[in-house]
Amino acid sequence: MISAQNKKTLRKLSMSYRPLFQIGKDGLSYNMIKSLNDSLEAHELVKCSLLKTSPIDVREAAIECSSQTHSEIIHIVGRTFVLYRRSKENKLGLKK
Repeated sequence: MISAQNKKTLRKLSMSYRPLFQIGKDGLSYNMIKSLNDSLEAHELVKCSLLKTSPIDVREAAIECSSQTHSEIIHIVGRTFVLYRRSKENKLGLKK
């Protein structure tokens, strides 16, 4: 579990990020989850956005992605959500 202070720091960092993934009319697929998992290992912090044609709600997508990749939901705003999972290299340097 991430502390409130760390979540605040991660939200601040994610504001300058562009969404790496867009969830469209096909919804969540196995390949997208696998790519998201790899991206979380490489970057630790990943921003995703839902297109208007997406068949699922943004909260459903965030919860599903979070549970499939074993990451934490940092922020949900509009049609965008941010996920975080600590990688082995710990690139962001958050306090435990």
